[in-house]
Amino acid sequence: MTPFRTKFTLVALLFLMTAFSCRNNESKIMTVTGGIPGSKMGITLPHEHVLFDLAMIDSIGPHRYNKDSVITKVLPMLEELKPFKVQTIVDGSPEFMGRDPKLLAELSKKTGINIITNTGWYAADGERHLPREIKDMSAEEIALLWIAEAENGIGNTGIKPGVINIGISGAALTENDKKLVAAACLTHLKTGLSIMSHTGPAEGAMAQLRILEKYGVDPSAFIWLHAMEEFSKGRLLTIAEKGVWVAFDGVMPDMEASVRISEMVKYMKMLRRIDHVLLSHDAIGYECELPGGGKSRRYTELFESFRLLLLSEGITKEELEQIMVKNPAEAFAIRVRKKK
Repeated sequence: MTPFRTKFTLVALLFLMTAFSCRNNESKIMTVTGGIPGSKMGITLPHEHVLFDLAMIDSIGPHRYNKDSVITKVLPMLEELKPFKVQTIVDGSPEFMGRDPKLLAELSKKTGINIITNTGWYAADGERHLPREIKDMSAEEIALLWIAEAENGIGNTGIKPGVINIGISGAALTENDKKLVAAACLTHLKTGLSIMSHTGPAEGAMAQLRILEKYGVDPSAFIWLHAMEEFSKGRLLTIAEKGVWVAFDGVMPDMEASVRISEMVKYMKMLRRIDHVLLSHDAIGYECELPGGGKSRRYTELFESFRLLLLSEGITKEELEQIMVKNPAEAFAIRVRKKK
């Protein structure tokens, strides 16, 4: 072999090894149909609900809904997302509140849209959706249940969660709230799943971040849901500067709500934190409490009038891509994030 060909072969080999290494290092996202690279997540809605049930934990179960009826109602809602090139939605219904991984997998296969489900428990709503046994359980024992789902799949479905999903009771954390946050930290450290928490005002977020600090979990592992409920820009700034993912997940066809969220997005832009903003609707496809699943809000408002509002307020198309594509891929990347 000539020296030139030898050199060419070595360069080609080095290129292939580098390309292979980059692919291996790409972030991984877990969906209900399996793992995908972060680059395949695309335009993402990071907090929606396919099926939601507010019944007390003793009443919850598949008998509360007909799967075919849910599919008939929700399938067209998901199909509406295709013209907007939405590739992924994150289902925020936790265990004991309508989480149905097999239903989500069926909808994902029918539509071609990635769906991410979760592990975790929800303490808000008067703790009506928590197992009674929680009072005798430690955070470590709760975490073992969630870790098992992440590693082995939910029940006998083989479907793995792509995020830890918890909800707190309010700004002043109860003992059960603290257990859930601690269990989420332990689960994150073992699995690398991010923590998204139904929170609301900043005081509750700060209380949770103190627990993350205790367990050595970096704030970049934390997704602050319902952040638009915080009215103080000062407190929003305090949390945003920690590197938390700030979710304004209340987009709806209501001008007052839309203007408020657009103002918060602009504020985050001013802080140079647009790279930590998430946007979604928190819409429910099928609500078990209501006849026929209720009159649902659509999953498309964000891409219609609200997108136009943001553009008119100075948010650029590149910044929208950052919010809708790049940010979710990073926020839901499976990676242990320890505090430095």
